[in-house]
Formats: sequence, C-alpha cells, structure tokens
Amino acid sequence: MATRRIYDRDRHAHFVTFSCYRRRRFLDQDRPKRIVLGVLASQLSLQHGRCVGFVVMPDHVHAILWFPDVDQLSHFMKQWKQRSSVQIKRFLRIGMTAYAQAFDLSEPIWQPRYYGFNLYSEHKFEEKLAYMHQNPVRAGLVARPCDWPWSSARYYKQGHSVGVPVGWLD
Repeated sequence: MATRRIYDRDRHAHFVTFSCYRRRRFLDQDRPKRIVLGVLASQLSLQHGRCVGFVVMPDHVHAILWFPDVDQLSHFMKQWKQRSSVQIKRFLRIGMTAYAQAFDLSEPIWQPRYYGFNLYSEHKFEEKLAYMHQNPVRAGLVARPCDWPWSSARYYKQGHSVGVPVGWLD
C-alpha cells in the first residue's frame, strides 16, 4: 500500500478536507459546527497559524491553513479533530440524547485521515476558496455562499466577522 505524503516543509498554505465517519451528518446541528470552529480558532492561536478560509458542512469540513513553521499541519489536524470529536460526542450525549440515539457514539466522529493539498499560487488560493464557499450552494443549503453562517464567505463578501480570525496571507 502506498503511503500518502503531506508536504509541509515549504511553508505553503494547505487546503484541507476531512469528513465525518462514514459521511454521517454529525454536524447537522449548530452546536457541533460551533465546536469545530471554536477548536479551529483555539488551535490556530496555539500554533500561531492563519486561516484563509473555511466551510463547515453537515458531513465534512474544508479549510485553507498556513503555519509560520514547518511540520505543523499534521499536529494541527490531529488536535483539531481530536479535541472537536471529544466535545461533539459530549454534546450529543448530554444535549441531544434523542438525536444521538441515531448514532453509535463508540465509533469515531471523524474519518481517520484528512486530505491536504499544497497551495502554490494565488490562482489556486482563489480557486479553492471559491470552491469551498460554493459548497453550501451546491448542496442546496442556501442560495448564496454568504447566506451560510458556517463559512468564511461572509467575511470576504460582506466584511462580517465569522467567529474565526480569517484573512489573506501577506
């Protein structure tokens, strides 16, 4: 079996995607989405990372991340997924018991891996940012990207705060 490689030595930004276990819709409710974004903001602060953009969908997450030091992405992703998983499971057990009965909470919240794509150019940044902001529209959840509150689209289109510090890299 071939080993998947993540290149994290050139200080490029990364477009990352990770999915809920078996594409289950663990993120249907607002509170789990808030948890994902809260852990994102917290872990970015701890690792001095930057977020260019994000979208949290009912069954997966996309983000564009950058770190000032090399070899930060794997640790970041492990912490983001691990910390959010614990908090989402706690919320489902305590705050959404009827909803949680539809799932086996002994199973993981997230698929074991994530997909990372190095962004080498401004064109790729723009392409991936537009792709992820269009996700809720393509899924039929909203009519316009800025109508989805779980994305950085409102920041870019309207200048509104989105709960996570986001911005273009200098």
